Amino acid sequence: MKHIVAKAADIAPGSRLVVSVKGRSIVLFNLGGEYYGLLNRCPHQAAALSAGLSSGIAVADEPGQVRCLRPGEFIRCPWHGWEFDIRTGQSYCDPSKLAVRQFPVTVEAGAQLVEGPYKAERIEVTQEDDYLAVEV
Repeated sequence: MKHIVAKAADIAPGSRLVVSVKGRSIVLFNLGGEYYGLLNRCPHQAAALSAGLSSGIAVADEPGQVRCLRPGEFIRCPWHGWEFDIRTGQSYCDPSKLAVRQFPVTVEAGAQLVEGPYKAERIEVTQEDDYLAVEV
């Protein structure tokens, strides 16, 4: 079931927003116009991931030649520094066992939401002399 939690414009590229859905704290991320949601709790000791630093992943082809890939696509736990991929929730500390629960985020057109999924049945009414006739 989808829940409307914010306007897309409320989360600038590279930023995050914490929302609550059915009692769950979820942190939403905007990565270059793509939106991702993660449970706002580190699986290690339950720190709020929204308070952590975002970063990239450091790689080196040889000693002293370090470069950063995917800047801003990882969130680091503020308590112990465990890193999680914002796009997948996957841990880089223990990838085979740890992940943060991921919540799919979609952008819905405002006009579509206002209209809603339900429509009342429409019945034609015409006037004939002094009587009203309903066509069924």
